[in-house]
Amino acid sequence: MLRGYHGYLVADAHSVYDHLYNDGGVMEVGCWAHCRRYFFKALASDPERTKVALSHIRALFRSERTIADTPRGKKEQTRRAKSRPIVDKFFDWCDTEADQVLDESPMAAGIGYARNERVALRRFLDDGRLPLSNNISELNLRRQVLGRKNWLFVGSDDGALVNTVFVSLLASARLHNIEALAYLRDLFCLIPSWPRNRLLEFAPAYWQKTLGQTETQQKLAANLFRRVLLSPPS
Repeated sequence: MLRGYHGYLVADAHSVYDHLYNDGGVMEVGCWAHCRRYFFKALASDPERTKVALSHIRALFRSERTIADTPRGKKEQTRRAKSRPIVDKFFDWCDTEADQVLDESPMAAGIGYARNERVALRRFLDDGRLPLSNNISELNLRRQVLGRKNWLFVGSDDGALVNTVFVSLLASARLHNIEALAYLRDLFCLIPSWPRNRLLEFAPAYWQKTLGQTETQQKLAANLFRRVLLSPPS
């Protein structure tokens, strides 16, 4: 899916992504939420160190909430002034404690994860467009996890592929605050008479712009199926 892509990729440190970073075209951006989870696992066995680690990470997320809706330049300015010192202190602490913790303990795993991902975890400081975590992807994958048992009997491999396409499409519509039923209704009305080389105009990211075009409105108004659906019950 990412063949030929160049740019940033926000992801956890799973090895399945490693081949994407080999030629330098894709730059790894670490996820602080995944980093935090490692330290949560150490809470029972090493509470004092865990509190220190989590306090640093909590401070980062607190700072991010204050700039969530600000322009890119303002984010970068705030991150340089507030987030960078927190990140520096966190990694200084990790380097100091690395030789003090028990090997293969939950705390050792947390510190090891952070140090191994140091460059990727720091990358959000370089570009205001980059998020602190990939939680938005994690949240949208919840529908896959919750529906997994129901989809065991989806019918066929082709049916499963269609299901994944629609789930992804509806998730994207939700991200762009598009009402799903109305979107699919108008999509099905427009697709049969729309030029194939312009189908990308139907993507949720461009839908509002496409919907506002005179051509689109004329096609929707002329569609008998849509008029029947929208007509009041007799």
